[in-house]
Amino acid sequence: MAAAISLAFTLFLTPVFLRLFRKWGWGQVIRTPEAIENPNHEAKRGTPTMGGVIFIVGTMVGYFTATFVGGGVPSQSALLVIWLMIGFGAVGFIDDYMKVRSQRSLGLSGWRKIIGQLLVIIPFGIVALNFPNSYDQTAASGSISLFRDIPWLNLFAFAAVVGWALYLLWISVIGVATSNSVNLTDGLDGLAAGAGVIVVGAYSLIAFFQNKQSCVGEGVDSAAIGGCYEVRDPFSLAIIAASFAASLIGFLWWNAPKAKVFMGDVGSMAIGGVITAMAILTRTELLLFVIAGVFVLASGSVILQRAYFKVTRGKRLFLMSPFHHHLEMRGWSEVTIVVRMWIIAGLLAVSAVGLFYVEWLTRVS
Repeated sequence: MAAAISLAFTLFLTPVFLRLFRKWGWGQVIRTPEAIENPNHEAKRGTPTMGGVIFIVGTMVGYFTATFVGGGVPSQSALLVIWLMIGFGAVGFIDDYMKVRSQRSLGLSGWRKIIGQLLVIIPFGIVALNFPNSYDQTAASGSISLFRDIPWLNLFAFAAVVGWALYLLWISVIGVATSNSVNLTDGLDGLAAGAGVIVVGAYSLIAFFQNKQSCVGEGVDSAAIGGCYEVRDPFSLAIIAASFAASLIGFLWWNAPKAKVFMGDVGSMAIGGVITAMAILTRTELLLFVIAGVFVLASGSVILQRAYFKVTRGKRLFLMSPFHHHLEMRGWSEVTIVVRMWIIAGLLAVSAVGLFYVEWLTRVS
């Protein structure tokens, strides 16, 4: 129900938001080098942007409506996902607003963005590791995780102060890296939105499976207890992720090539926030590198480009970074790049979910 409401909200109400965005002057600003090297991007100048606001609102409308109509209350885990979605989105919103107001491509500086993200994720981390439920489960754990917590990578193995410092540093790295990777991927119509649907949808499946194989609650399967998951509120995590993915699908209808609206930094940062929260709360942090591999490809290509440029004193590894712009410079059409990147995102997400399931099988067989 939550997913259906979110989908309907963004699919049918996006045109209403677009009229408001045009009235408020929220038009896309194109950075000059990009416009010169690829004239197709100059044609996108003035397209309504900051569309991430639409699917952020759509997610909350769907989740809260379904929760309250069903007689439930929002779980701590779902609220933590929403906190990162809104918080990271707010950082992106400020960046976008500075750009559209000045009609320049310069918004927040890199360090100011990072500071803003840290101000959001540190409270997230503190709350997530406190306030246990009746089963003594906290939303997050103090261990680095792959398919579940890795015992020998317990960040609190030493003094508590050191453990907290390492834990907050670890989740901050995940949050900043993920949100900025999604931001770098958002360079072609529909690319980040479509990949976001796939990645967040995969996390919804993982959380739903964790709910069916939970170590606590009614109906615990004693035969599969060796593979059960100590994840808090997994069903609620599955619902909020499904609601967000559905909201993105409705938005993608309008964001696919040729886009009628761009998500802006508010959207890409919000996607990064949701992915970060789902990775931490489902205890699959290292699996993030596979499940969200298409976003890693974008940021990785930028890092490689800069490193290669410095090492070779001026030579470039790619014609332009991120990698999808390199493909544009090679003559690939925008639609071809986007669809093939979606395929890569799908293959990586399926591979990650498959590995997750195989690990569970090894524990119960």
